[in-house]
Amino acid sequence: MVVCGDDGLAHRLAAELRGVYREQVTLVVPPSVRRVRQPVVGRARAASAALLDRVSAAVNRTGNGDPVGPGREVEATEPTEDVLAEAGVERATALALVYDDDETNIRAALTARRLNPRLRLVLRLYNRRLGQHIEELLDQTAALAAGDGTAPGSPPGGRPGGGEGSTTVLSDADTAAPALAATALVGTSKVVDTDGILLRAVERDPPRPGEVADPGLCTLALLSATSNDPAGADGSENSGAQGPQLLPDAAAVRAATGRGTVVLEQVSYSGPSLSAGRAGVPAFGELFSRRLRWSLAGLGACVVALAVALMVVTGDHPLHATYVTLLDLFSINEPAHNKDSGRQILQLLSGFVGLLLLPVLLAAVLEALGTFRSASALRKPPRGLGGHVVLLGLGKIGTRVLTRLREMNIPVVCVEADPEARGMATARRLRVPVVLGDVTQEGVLEAAKIHRAHSLLALTSVDTTNLEAVLYARSVRSRLRVVLRLYDDDFATAVYRTLRAAHPFALTRSRSVTHLAAPSFAGAMMGRQILGAIPVERRVLLFAALRVAGHPQLEGKTVGEAFRAGAWRVLALEVSDGVLDGERAGGAAPEGAAGRGSRLVWELPDTYVLRGSDRVVLAATRRGLAELLGRRARRGADA
Repeated sequence: MVVCGDDGLAHRLAAELRGVYREQVTLVVPPSVRRVRQPVVGRARAASAALLDRVSAAVNRTGNGDPVGPGREVEATEPTEDVLAEAGVERATALALVYDDDETNIRAALTARRLNPRLRLVLRLYNRRLGQHIEELLDQTAALAAGDGTAPGSPPGGRPGGGEGSTTVLSDADTAAPALAATALVGTSKVVDTDGILLRAVERDPPRPGEVADPGLCTLALLSATSNDPAGADGSENSGAQGPQLLPDAAAVRAATGRGTVVLEQVSYSGPSLSAGRAGVPAFGELFSRRLRWSLAGLGACVVALAVALMVVTGDHPLHATYVTLLDLFSINEPAHNKDSGRQILQLLSGFVGLLLLPVLLAAVLEALGTFRSASALRKPPRGLGGHVVLLGLGKIGTRVLTRLREMNIPVVCVEADPEARGMATARRLRVPVVLGDVTQEGVLEAAKIHRAHSLLALTSVDTTNLEAVLYARSVRSRLRVVLRLYDDDFATAVYRTLRAAHPFALTRSRSVTHLAAPSFAGAMMGRQILGAIPVERRVLLFAALRVAGHPQLEGKTVGEAFRAGAWRVLALEVSDGVLDGERAGGAAPEGAAGRGSRLVWELPDTYVLRGSDRVVLAATRRGLAELLGRRARRGADA
């Protein structure tokens, strides 16, 4: 395996391949540059500096990264053809290009495909549409190099199925955004959404003594036993028996009294969708302010009252009385000097109401023009806003998280220092309030209504900025739920422990994007389609789609027999263009599976027998997925 990159994702991915999959990895990174920590400025300078010192000591004790085991490292500024040849791309099984720049990854991918047409490519691209075109182009190149028009490992007439010569385009922002958005919400499910397949998992509170945890459709994990709040334990792979248990069996679920659970609740999104076509048109209720609407309603009531009074005094028809009242209102009627006193009084009152109506109509016109003029501009947080999510940073990660939150119909207020940031256009399109300013400056978080917010997502690209914002937000509201994005996973762990100890009654999450994204990239390098990853405290549960053929742990076994606690579990079966047999070797076909078209069947009976031609969606731990790939077994047999 060859991994090329210029940030923490490359190192994390190499560690994942070496530590979990036991692969030989060549890591290509830029020459080491000694970095000086930027000084912390702003109102929380002393507190954040002290915390940084404690965190740095913890990181130094644990090391600067994961142990990477056997392999070699090549230092190069750019992945040129000579560098790729030196890294052994011509003999490699897979190549991951995870540079932060899309153009660098595309250029290197084209070069690598020319050097080795059968190379499995995994690219990190932020641009989704461009990624689809590049994926098709590189797959077509591999197909032509194979000589038969079809890439090796792909079905006839189809795209490569994860075998040799296949190309997979992933985005660390898309992989991490669902988990970051879900973490910020109480009881909101964790979502994995890839290629139209959407999985949803939700945390449930521990049952009362004597009760059994409700498994929902499927129990994915048991949370830490040390506290009802998942933040009360480290929740890592080193937590032991008290830590989270991934993919428990039925006996473990029955015995898990007093422990929270993560269950599969639903697999499709049914909430309201945002229409981009009407994003620039304000709603009718936003044209006029509430005070102006009440003024117009009051004047309308006065007109109706005057018309009724005129009808009673003169005995006119209701329509004629209304017509005469409007003439008096706009001062275009004849003076009633020869009429009785009642008619004269009503005419004077109508003229007075008309004088009041003119400034109200002028104000309505001005407000409507102002509303249309500012429809394409940034919105400000409305008065009385509360229970919202404050999102700091509209870069690559922040933009994806913003889109996810709006899809779930969650109110959001964004804070961004750069008016030309990548996500500003998205915020305008979704009509999300944005506060422009440096979050470290006085009054910026207050303008975002942080004192009434439900949670804070600090997702800027500067660790000290995220840390300072969280510290200040906690000083304003000690029980505020915070989600903190940090660059290094060890640094995130140390900050998580320190904030948890300082605020034991508030939920704290520190997330490293590389920690969330690396498993998906590693799984794609192994040749399997990884749908996404869901964090369970500080562990990760992977969701993958693969063919049953070639996996003796699955092929020919029932769904119940194929389940291995703590390793993997079959969740769904893909049914495409055909009718499943009613019964198969003693196993019943799942209900609702008959018919044509491609879809997923989720409620699989334990007696259903898996065939080699079946394609299933399963949940697996990282080590469980590595075992399914069979690398360890083969190497052990060879030894």
